[in-house]
Parts: sequence; structure tokens; C-alpha cells
Amino acid sequence: MVLFWILFLVLVGIILALDLGVFNKKDHVISVGEALRWTGVWILVSLAFDVAIFFLYGNGIIEGPKGPIAGSEAALEYLTGYVIEKSLSLDNIFVMAAIFAYFKIPQIYQHRVLFWGILGAIILRGIFIFGGTALILHFGWIMYIFGVILIFTALKMLFGKDDEEQDLEKNAVVRFCRAFLPVTTKMEGHAFIIKENGKRFITPLLVTLFVIETSDVLFAVDSIPAIFAVTLDPFIVFTSNIMAILGLRSLYFALAAMLAKFAKLKYAIVFILAFIGVKMLIVELYEIPTAISLALIVVALVAGTLASLVKKISTMR
Repeated sequence: MVLFWILFLVLVGIILALDLGVFNKKDHVISVGEALRWTGVWILVSLAFDVAIFFLYGNGIIEGPKGPIAGSEAALEYLTGYVIEKSLSLDNIFVMAAIFAYFKIPQIYQHRVLFWGILGAIILRGIFIFGGTALILHFGWIMYIFGVILIFTALKMLFGKDDEEQDLEKNAVVRFCRAFLPVTTKMEGHAFIIKENGKRFITPLLVTLFVIETSDVLFAVDSIPAIFAVTLDPFIVFTSNIMAILGLRSLYFALAAMLAKFAKLKYAIVFILAFIGVKMLIVELYEIPTAISLALIVVALVAGTLASLVKKISTMR
């Protein structure tokens, strides 16, 4: 089993190295068309990995924490976890757009910031997933706490304010950097640290990276427990989560210019969080099948997208 963890991490490392060292070696503004093509590539890679999950579990090469799992069941759990993380990442995109706007980061450098942000997210989520799995396996009641957290997050999102820029003014990371670190407003290419008059300063790019990393920690508090509602297999939770966030950068550039057109997606995300929270709370009374969970999540996303487009068309008349 350890071998497959190593192979997956090596695969991720190769993908990231090709991303920054070959395909995006030179800083450039990523067009919507390019972003859509890469989004399609990431989805295909993720689905191909789901096929690998099917065969690995189906042939008993990999077993779940409680014994063998049917290949079809493992593949469905992976796909559901992937869709959950992908859908919850949509809210993350709104936040990232607000962060880049607040720090006035040029589009040409945004990909590099997100690259290192994704790398940090992989490490942090790995820690969260292993820790969460251990807690749930030893203390089953933790699932109820996760369920309450998801429902609370859904309600907060539903009734909370959307002024992200105002929140960033009060952001603890921003205030800490300004108070205790040598920060400059000057940028020299994609450098995170520059040297002026013999003294080193951190640029807005590095402060932006810090804020994005801490924001991802908060999103992980929602998305990782949500996947635990589907499966407790750490390999499926980790791989579905990581494959989803690997494609987050291209998805960001594909949607960043069209965020205003998808305002109703917020309500789809609220529904998904609340539904998974309820699923966790009633698990002892009734365990909602994974296939039904996946179907409801997909329906919610489609409904949110269609509602957004209808609203946009009606305002154009």
C-alpha cells in the first residue's frame, strides 16, 4: 500500500514539474481558451485515475481500511469525492479572485502564485486527511462534529456578507505581515523576495501567497470532512482531493473573468454543504447511498449554473 502512496506522490511531483518547468516556464497571461483546454485535460487525467482506482481495488491490489472494497464502489467513492472537492472549490475561486484584486497582482504572475499555493495545499491537506482519518476511526462521534461544522458553514455562507475586500483589510495574515515583516509594494517580475539597499523585502506576491494558503486551510476544514461523509479510505480521500485541486488553477483562469455570470452557484454550494452535513448527522439512522449523493450534488451544480445563466440573460434584456 505504501508503494501506491509513493507512486501517486511521484505522479503529482512530475505533473507539477512539467507544469512550471515546461508548459508555464515563461510567465504569460493565461487566456480563457487556454484555461478551458487545460481544465479539460485535468478532468481527463482525473477520470483516468478513477479507472486505475477501479482496477486496483477491484483486483484486491489495494484494500480499504476495513478490508477489500469492490472496484465499482471504490471508483464511485473517488468520483463523488472528486466532484465534492471540485464543487466546493468554486467558492475558493471567488475568494482567490478577491485576493488578487485586493493586492493588485497582474494576471501574468497569478499562475505562479497559484502554483506554489497548490503545492502548499497538497502538504496541508495530506496532514488534515491523515489526522481526520485517525480521529474518525478512533472516535466515531467526530463525524457528528464535522456534520455540524458543514451545516454551520452553509448557513454562514447563505446569510453572510460578500464583501471580501473589506474582510481582507482585517485579515490576520495581512495585518501580521504589515506589522512585523519588511513588506514592499514594489514588484520585480515574479520574485517573492527582493533586495533593496542591502535589505531584503517580501513582495505583494508573497503576502498574497500567504493569504491564499491560509484561506485554503479554512476551505479544507469544509471540503475534507465532506469527503469523509463518502468514504473513510485515506487513499481515496487524498487522491480525489488532490486531483481536484491540481486542476483548480486552470479552472480559476477559465472562470475568473466570468464570475459575475455564476452568482447563483453560491446557493448550490450552500445546498451541497448542508446536504453532506445532514448526511453525516443521520448516518446511524440511514446511510444515504454514494450514488444518490453524487446525483444530488451534480443536480445542484447544474441547477445553480442554469439559474445563474437565466438571471444573466434576464438582466441583459
